[in-house]
Amino acid sequence: MKPLVTIITPIYNGEKYLAETISSVINQTYEHWELLLIDDGSTDLSLDIAQSFTDQRIRVFNQKNNGVGSARNVGLNQMNGDYFCFLDADDILPPTAISRRLEKFQKDESLSFVDGVVSYVDDQLIATGKKYVPSFSGQPLDRLLALDRQCLFGNTWMIKKRSGIQYQFDEEMTHAEDLYFYITICNQHNGKYGFVTDEVLWYRQTGSNSMKNLKGLEDGYNKLLKRIRKFRIGSKFQRIYLAYRITRIMTLSHLFDGRDAKSAVRCLFKYWM
Repeated sequence: MKPLVTIITPIYNGEKYLAETISSVINQTYEHWELLLIDDGSTDLSLDIAQSFTDQRIRVFNQKNNGVGSARNVGLNQMNGDYFCFLDADDILPPTAISRRLEKFQKDESLSFVDGVVSYVDDQLIATGKKYVPSFSGQPLDRLLALDRQCLFGNTWMIKKRSGIQYQFDEEMTHAEDLYFYITICNQHNGKYGFVTDEVLWYRQTGSNSMKNLKGLEDGYNKLLKRIRKFRIGSKFQRIYLAYRITRIMTLSHLFDGRDAKSAVRCLFKYWM
């Protein structure tokens, strides 16, 4: 029997692009999938759009607004797949996004995570020319703790579900939650990461990217670091280096993106307390 792949899509006021996102899953060349749509208390027509699709492989859930982590956890708790991945409500899965990654898994049974190329597109799905291309193979925990971009873009990994692993997002985190999710999985099972050279995501730049919310990102990194320290994930040196990397990223982001010198200075000290 072909393996079942679960795609989990949290939704909050995503009416503008949601139909395109759902259609991109329906148009996959690999057909044995389930799409879990979790509406997180939207106040627009998102829920109506999600429920308008009659494909039996699509299941729709509705909850009050609890945040993206909570919505993804609903999907994780409801999934039936042998593999799973995430898809934001404004992004697109290229037609072979599932099939190419499954082929990679089948060629190497030691893999737990398979990533791929991400192409940036604009509001109209026109490619901007910018791409993310992974370049690392192996056990990714050390790379994640170093914020190494060779295996880290965002929620682009397809994950092989293994018994005994707790797959849960920290619902108190609204930024860097995907990074912490990966870290917690790898800390339980330091599985092997690989990638394909095919596109696995069209990442739509809409101007509302959470990474542009510097205050939210600053707080997200702070929560991430506190949890890494609390649970003593990685070595002491790795935790110190992580604090250095976060300090550098946030200081420069506030200085050059936010043009906020005061916040930049604050970040020089924030992550060492």
